[in-house]
Amino acid sequence: MALTPQDVGRIAHLARLELQADEQEAMRLQLNEFFSIVERMSAVDTSGVEPLYTPLSAVRDVGLRLRDDVVTETNDRERNLRNAPASEDGLFLVPKVIE
Repeated sequence: MALTPQDVGRIAHLARLELQADEQEAMRLQLNEFFSIVERMSAVDTSGVEPLYTPLSAVRDVGLRLRDDVVTETNDRERNLRNAPASEDGLFLVPKVIE
């Protein structure tokens, strides 16, 4: 699917870009090249390929370095509420922003 100059003009308008005619043509050529690469990649059959969480796992066995999911901070509601400009019944009070 090749982009037309009108397509590039619309994309530039949506992106709030002001492109000169030569810039618009250069952008059209770059975008068309990008889409041709995407089309070639989409044509590759990847039905039997498992997704990789890191490219290194294709070369060697890589273990995930995840920390244990443990609570590290206590609930300091009272201390936190001391910094609030307004609070009531243990809750932060905020100004009404919607009528």
